[in-house]
Parts: sequence; structure tokens; C-alpha cells
Amino acid sequence: MFDYGGFKFSSKAEMIEKSIKYWNPQKTKFWAKAGIDLVIDKREGYFIYDMDGRRLIDLHLNGGTYNLGHRNAELVDTLKNALDHFDMGNHWFPSVARTALAESLINISPGMTYAVFGAGGAEAVEIALKSARYATKRRKIVSIIKGYHGHSGLSVATGDDRFTKIFLADQPDVFIQVPFNDLDALENALKVGDVAALIMETIPATYGFPMPADGYLAACKTLCEKYGTMYIADEVQTGLMRTGHMWGWQSYGIQPDIMVTAKGLTGGIYPISACLLNERTGGWLHEDGAAHISTTGGAELGCIVAHKMIEILQRPETIANVHSVTNFFKDGMAEMMKRHGDIFTGVRQRGLILGLEYAKPEGAVAVSRALYENGVWAIFSSLDKRVLQWKPGVLLSPELCTEILERYDAAMPRARELMFANEKAK
Repeated sequence: MFDYGGFKFSSKAEMIEKSIKYWNPQKTKFWAKAGIDLVIDKREGYFIYDMDGRRLIDLHLNGGTYNLGHRNAELVDTLKNALDHFDMGNHWFPSVARTALAESLINISPGMTYAVFGAGGAEAVEIALKSARYATKRRKIVSIIKGYHGHSGLSVATGDDRFTKIFLADQPDVFIQVPFNDLDALENALKVGDVAALIMETIPATYGFPMPADGYLAACKTLCEKYGTMYIADEVQTGLMRTGHMWGWQSYGIQPDIMVTAKGLTGGIYPISACLLNERTGGWLHEDGAAHISTTGGAELGCIVAHKMIEILQRPETIANVHSVTNFFKDGMAEMMKRHGDIFTGVRQRGLILGLEYAKPEGAVAVSRALYENGVWAIFSSLDKRVLQWKPGVLLSPELCTEILERYDAAMPRARELMFANEKAK
């Protein structure tokens, strides 16, 4: 019996059956078909435990949500203490918690002037797009082919066809997509002079972390300035020290007009997101501060946890650890490629953002399963299944880094077996 207090399940099988019946049939069945029967139960630090008690090292981190690990003790204590005084708050009035977090975010984000809060990344993207439209009085939005910026009404329209067509959200006359690392295509889209914003992740996550070519992001910003288009940096997965800088755009030396952050902002303890605006794009806050309303956006409890998160990320020991873990996996993966080069063909890396490339079209799916069987959870990129998303946490210890690499090495024979079995089956 699995007793969680307010609810219980007689077995893992019963829970999965009810997940199919009441929650999400296709997603639940998808993982079963992939040979991954994970139902996360206990979680702590960089470990997650299946309902059957099996331990996994988490290198998915839910897109970087758990950068500090699951249920980080400092963040948990911060939330518990906040509950003695605060709740969500009231979005209509000035707030001590929202103001404190807004000030902290602006202080670590050069060029930004205002912070507007949401409950999740998609809402922050919505605020960004609306703010760009306000500033430019234009409607069109340019994004990257195979990009991803959320699933809400405006944000989903910037993403891949997989996410737009099912809900009839594709609007090719308003939402234009161009290939990543293709400046000519971008200029062709912008030169008409009717585009409100270019939005892209600094390193596109769902696409498998392809790295920007040298000078590409700076050239994108230059083109935006040339044609009066706002540059929106989506930092939901690349921000919060994951590149070795607080924000990914800082590591490339560019200055966005707008940026969005979410996921890791509160370490998975309380949902919150933020859209940071410069003076021009935040002009609507002077004209009509209630033009965007979010009852749960910027909930005061979340603001207090996020404030603590920013403080932790700025500690010298945290920054030093990010660089140490970065170098460990840079060297370690180079060695793994020497040992398993027949299937493991490339590494895309910027700080703690890594995309591991494999020889087969769905090679990362096989590797994900092999790692799962060897006690590590890392997910393949849904829009490029050759690539495994590899997301080490910012507080990983040397001992755990070593264990991860040993488990990776041990999983490769099984990954090879699965890759070639899948190829024969086709």
C-alpha cells in the first residue's frame, strides 16, 4: 500500500492505470512503450526515487527547475518561514515581496528596468510578446524553427508545428519561423519592417541545444536594431547560472530588450516566472498597469523563495562549483567519446548545458532508456531525438559527478544494443 495521507494506491500498477484513465492517456502509455516505467515518489537533492524504491540520479531536472536539487533545504526552510507571515498576496496592490524580488532581478540583469511576474514560463512569454507589440505597434513575431516557448495561446504559436497544429494555433501570417544560425533568413523576415519581436532561447533546449555560431546572437541583435524589432531572450532553461553566467545572453555579450525566466527561479518549490523589460518595452506600465493581470503571477510566497534562490546563485562557492562541474563533464565526455565513438558522436556544451549527439536518428531515446536502467535519468530532445539533454545541477558534488560518469560508461553497451535493435525492427 502506498499511503500519501490524503490519498493512497494499492500498487504502482493501479496508479498507472488511473493515470491513463483520469490524467493523460497518451503520455502515460508513451513512457511505458519506451520501457521507462518511472513514477516519481520520494525526491531529495539530485536523487529521485521510483514508487518501487529504485534510486535515479536526476540529470533532466525538469528543464533546469531543480538546479539546486529537489527540495533544497534552504529553499524549503525559506518557504516554511514565509508561511508564518505571507500567502499569495493580492495582485492589485504594491507588495513588499514582489518589490524585493523585482529589485533583485533588475540588479542582476543589466539593461532591464521592470520585472513583471507570471506563474509559469508560458505566461512570462505572453507578457514579453505583448510588451514588444506595445512598444513597436506591430503584430508579427519571428521565432526559430523547432523552437519552444510554452503552450499558452500566444507562446505556443511561436513553437514547432507539433505543438501548434493540434490546437489550430498555427498563424503563419503573424508568427514567422526561420532556421537557427541563418542570418540571411532572419534578415529577409525582418526587412519588411513589420515585425514586433524576435524571440529565441539563447540555446534552444527542445531542439537539442544547438550552439549559436560565433557572432550569431550579436548579429541577430544588430538586425533587430536595424529594423526596429525587439529582441526577446528566452532564458527559462539557459538562465540562472547554467551557462556560467547568471543569464545566457551575458555569456554571449548581447543585450536583449526583453527577457523571460521561470523554471529554476524557485527551485521547484513554488511556481513563479518573470518577464524583465527595458524602459521602452515596459512603457505600458505607466499607461495602464492593469493591462496584464495575473492572480497567481508573482505570488508573494514564490517571490520570497526566488529572492533566496538569487542569493544562493550569487555565492562565490556556487559560481566556483558551476565552473568545476562544467570542466569535469567537458573532460569526462571527451573521454567517453573516445571509448564509445561508434555511437556517441558529439558534445554541444556551454557551461552546464550539454547536448550529447548519437549516431542513429533516435539514438538518444536508446541512451535515455539505457541510462534509466543504470540509475540515471536524462531525457532525449523531443524535436531532435539524436540528442540527449544532459543537465548537471549547479551544486553537484565531485563524488556524484564521478558516479554519474561511471554509470554513463556502464550504460553504453546497453545503449548500443538498443540502438541496433531499434534499427533492425524498422
